[in-house]
Amino acid sequence: MVASVVEHPFACARGPAPVAEASESTFRDAMRQLARGVAIVTFGAGGDRAGFTATSVTSLSSDPPSLIACIHVGSSSYSALRRSFAFAVSLLAADQQEYAEHFAGRSGLQGSNRYQGGPWRLLPSGVFCLASSIAAFDCEIEDRIEKHTHALLIGRVRHIFRGTGSGALVYWRGGYDQVGWSDDQIARATGLSPAGR
Repeated sequence: MVASVVEHPFACARGPAPVAEASESTFRDAMRQLARGVAIVTFGAGGDRAGFTATSVTSLSSDPPSLIACIHVGSSSYSALRRSFAFAVSLLAADQQEYAEHFAGRSGLQGSNRYQGGPWRLLPSGVFCLASSIAAFDCEIEDRIEKHTHALLIGRVRHIFRGTGSGALVYWRGGYDQVGWSDDQIARATGLSPAGR
């Protein structure tokens, strides 16, 4: 008996895409399809403050609370980070693309100059988080693992700051987008004032 093949109603009529050999370019192109949250990772104190934009932050464990962030080992931020014992991860709201640009180095600012113009909050570890972020994690560095071109930072989350924004900044297919709506966008769409105003 031969099993019949049932065509899925949403199957592509063109047939499947070809399978490509994994290379740097094919890997980068495929990873562009993964929508990722945007965060800034900050560390250091005084004139030694630095930070970078990260789209590779993920939870590691909830018991104990811990997360992972990745950084290129050739970056100027990584050399500064190696002198630190703590870092903060600030998750960016949908309207905070300018901070992502600053900390990605696209504005030309380096080191502590990247902190210009932002509302900063000092965390118990002594590092700063973006006070207007949708959430921030105050982390003690548990481990740094260098592998290939990047280092994995394993952070033990000691304190959490929860902001009020509802929309999140995401990075997808080489550009910024958003998930969810901010309080102001909801108010404009519904004609109502946000709660507390």
